Amino acid sequence: MIPLRLLILALLLYVAWRVLRGRWWRKKRPEPEAVPDDDAMPQDVLVEDPVCHVLIPKHQALRLRRGEKTYYFCSEQCCDQFAGKPEHEGEA
Repeated sequence: MIPLRLLILALLLYVAWRVLRGRWWRKKRPEPEAVPDDDAMPQDVLVEDPVCHVLIPKHQALRLRRGEKTYYFCSEQCCDQFAGKPEHEGEA
């Protein structure tokens, strides 16, 4: 009877050890992050300066709003030159 109890006790201890080991020592693997394709990456939009006709990234351009239209410039000189013109000359 005693060997049977020892066997059952040993089996229960082994199961308890496996359960605890599995919860405490198992490292959770991080989920792999989805990497978008190069085609899906947002691209910066190029805008044309109306004075010197240089293409510049929209986030770097100087902005001037006239009415409902927004104009983008590569430099303050171009913006000042454009602002000095009457509104109908700047639109082409």
